[in-house]
Amino acid sequence: MAYTPELSQSGSATLRRLAWFYGKPMTHSLEMLVEKTARQLPPNAAMQVCSKCKDNSICGNCPFYRQEETVNPKHW
Repeated sequence: MAYTPELSQSGSATLRRLAWFYGKPMTHSLEMLVEKTARQLPPNAAMQVCSKCKDNSICGNCPFYRQEETVNPKHW
């Protein structure tokens, strides 16, 4: 990972409790929560995120990329 986010005490406590709930380490739980949140965004919000992206190296695997809804996400 290129960047390790710093969490507030409250954010860290919340993540820790969610990790306990999932029975996974905090790092795994954080990644899972970020991926799940990204995939649950409505299409218009996902398109907005994708349109501002500066890294097109993983578009096919990116949770914001909705291939079935557009031909080329970089032209929104």
